[in-house]
Order: sequence, then C-alpha cells, then structure tokens
Amino acid sequence: MKKILLDTNAYSAFLKGDEKILNVLSGADTVYMSIIVIGELFTGFKGGIKETKNRDILHKFLDKPTVLILDATLETSEVFALIKNTLKKSGTPIPNNDVWIAAHAMETGSVLITYDEHFKNIPGLRLWDKQTQ
Repeated sequence: MKKILLDTNAYSAFLKGDEKILNVLSGADTVYMSIIVIGELFTGFKGGIKETKNRDILHKFLDKPTVLILDATLETSEVFALIKNTLKKSGTPIPNNDVWIAAHAMETGSVLITYDEHFKNIPGLRLWDKQTQ
C-alpha cells in the first residue's frame, strides 16, 4: 500500500507497538492524517494525564516527511455528502467524524487503516485487510 490514511484507533495501536500497524507504516510512501483524526487525538489527550507528552509524540510523527495532514476542502465536503447520503439510504449510519475520515481516504485514493468494522458499509472505500498483515 503506497498511500494510507490512519484512523484514530490505528494511530493509537501504532503507539502501543502494534506489529500490523508498524508493518503497514513501514511500507507506505505517504501517510495521511486527517485533521478530524488529529482533533479526536487532541480530545483524548485532554482527557488524559500525559497531554503534553502525547502532543509531543504526535507532533514528531506529523513532522516526518512522509506524513501529510489533510484539511477539509470543498471536495472533501462533496465526498462527505455522498457517503452520508448513501449510508442514510442503506440504513447503516456511522459517526459523523468517521464519515469525514472516510471522505478524506476516498478523496486521496488512500487505503484506510482502521480497526473499526463499520467502515465496511461505505461502498468504494479502500480498507486495510488486517487479516493478511
């Protein structure tokens, strides 16, 4: 996988030394981080006792030359609307933040690295197959 996007739980698993995530990261040319994921991480940091340490670790990760931060754009919003409406019609809604994260993955043509199963409800989203890692 050349282009990947890390979900919040994948980044957390990476920090805990998850071998599957480490292998995916080592083989990627580009690692995208959605601003939505970063917001979720900051929220978790605020609720913990190691906020400064966790922020420092995240900033070091984000400073790597292969890591790119994705802001929401007009195109992201269009993809978000498409996903959101598709899920609504199929009766399989997922959390809004995850729709934004999926929109970023689709916009960039990335494989979404996640442990959340509900992303399987999104047609056309390229998902990491954690079973083969």
